[in-house]
Amino acid sequence: MTRLNRKKLAMTAYRLFGAETSPYSVKVRSFLRYKGVDFEWVGRSKANEDEFAAMAKVPTVPLLVSPNRPANQDSTSILATVEADHAEPSAVPDDAACAVLALLLEDYADEWLNKLMFFNRWGQKPDRELAGDRTMEQLLDGDLPRAKKKTRDQIVKRMRDRLPLVGVEKKNEKTLKPSFERFFTLLNAHLEKSLFLFGGRPSAADFALAGQVAQLLMDPTPGDWLRANAPFVTAWSEFMEAPKAGGPFVALAELEETLLPLFRDEVAVTYLPWAKANMAAAEAKEERVSLKVDGKAYEQVTQHYAARAFKSVTAAVKGADSAEGLQGFLEKAGAAEIFA
Repeated sequence: MTRLNRKKLAMTAYRLFGAETSPYSVKVRSFLRYKGVDFEWVGRSKANEDEFAAMAKVPTVPLLVSPNRPANQDSTSILATVEADHAEPSAVPDDAACAVLALLLEDYADEWLNKLMFFNRWGQKPDRELAGDRTMEQLLDGDLPRAKKKTRDQIVKRMRDRLPLVGVEKKNEKTLKPSFERFFTLLNAHLEKSLFLFGGRPSAADFALAGQVAQLLMDPTPGDWLRANAPFVTAWSEFMEAPKAGGPFVALAELEETLLPLFRDEVAVTYLPWAKANMAAAEAKEERVSLKVDGKAYEQVTQHYAARAFKSVTAAVKGADSAEGLQGFLEKAGAAEIFA
């Protein structure tokens, strides 16, 4: 290998520690594939635990080791920095209003849709047992213990204990279940008319949503529902494993017919009220957040990372208040007052 080639490899090579069972890992992996950068996928397991722990600040994946940046475990930040380093093919809509809406949908996926995924995976049978088996095989590199059921059950218990931390409490299920079906019915209608969320190429929102959908398709209960009721979502999710741009981004006006219902009937009904209330609770240093979501009582532990993420999204929305069509779209979606 020549010195020039070694230098080129050093500038472009990435290592991504992740797991097939992690929506955020899948989100980042698909993004790197779209960008066409060289990277090594390192499935996290006991075999590389010491190496992972030496670089990780928290015990969760993904962890991206970059040639020219510090190791990063925040999927939203990872996408933004890789976008800055590799501008083409672009994942930022040309329409300023769409660019902001993409940030909103990325946060919806990371912070609200993740609740729906977590509930489907760990809150019900047989999904949680099958998920426990997959997780055990991943963590142990397929070197399964003799007491497989006991180990599987320990994993399931640990994950079920985490349900309240993401807002999956019994009293919230009557809000989460209809949110799941409503969102994917609306997303399916949109993707029936658009290759990606904002036109002919994927945005950060596509990668974030697809990471969660990939998990839902692994689990029998939500997977069967999606395949039966949201075929365009299912096909889009498969394409998002290694997407290619099929055309340019398009203007908001061309998307509004099917994008507006997605925001008006779901995003502005569930995620936005919760995100704003959670941010307020975090700022007030309250341990729990309580509000009405979709007309029903909703309460959970305050999520501080989600609060910081939504604060950033709010700043982006306010910073783009002059973007053509944005304010009108938010008003029609019933979301303008959230950012007032």
